[in-house]
Amino acid sequence: MRWQTRRVSEDRALLMTFGHGTLSQAAIVDVLHGAGVEQVVDVRRFPGSRRHPHVARDEFERWLPAAGVAYRWEPRLGGRRRSDPAEAAVDPWWQVEAFRAYAAHARTVDFGHAIDELLAGAAASRTAVMCSESLWWRCHRRLISDVCVLLHDVPVQHLGHDGRLTAHLPAAGARVTARGLVYDRSRDDDRPTATREPSPNR
Repeated sequence: MRWQTRRVSEDRALLMTFGHGTLSQAAIVDVLHGAGVEQVVDVRRFPGSRRHPHVARDEFERWLPAAGVAYRWEPRLGGRRRSDPAEAAVDPWWQVEAFRAYAAHARTVDFGHAIDELLAGAAASRTAVMCSESLWWRCHRRLISDVCVLLHDVPVQHLGHDGRLTAHLPAAGARVTARGLVYDRSRDDDRPTATREPSPNR
């Protein structure tokens, strides 16, 4: 598919990302309210947790709207992707296979449609993309953010558990092509290591 860059106002971040981690229900609400989040888009492929049942999809659907925050699940943006070796070879900058697989998924038509819907919703209400991993750089939210910033010119900020917002800086290996983003630039000093970049597993 061929990508077109979309211009938006830069007076505020149009999109945020958030990882719930082990936060309690009350703490999640506090962080989201503190950042003015109006809508959460859940990008976990398998949105459930035995250890923390309050973050299961059906529970979020129940208590998050009751707290004044809209919720929807977007499986097309979920992690845990697999790709054939030929497609994965397009993104050698990533050392972790799961990130290469997600980079390949981010060039699919379904992913592109999901991003379009995400950004349309974010233009109408302050939106946070949510997964389970607390640290954005260890999560596929990082690649979603790369796509938003580099292909759609939409600024992204990462919301921490302490309420701080960090502006997203795209991966050094990313390159814009007619197919979408590929990660093939040679930047050994900026290359993620396996210990810093575990696979996007939600």
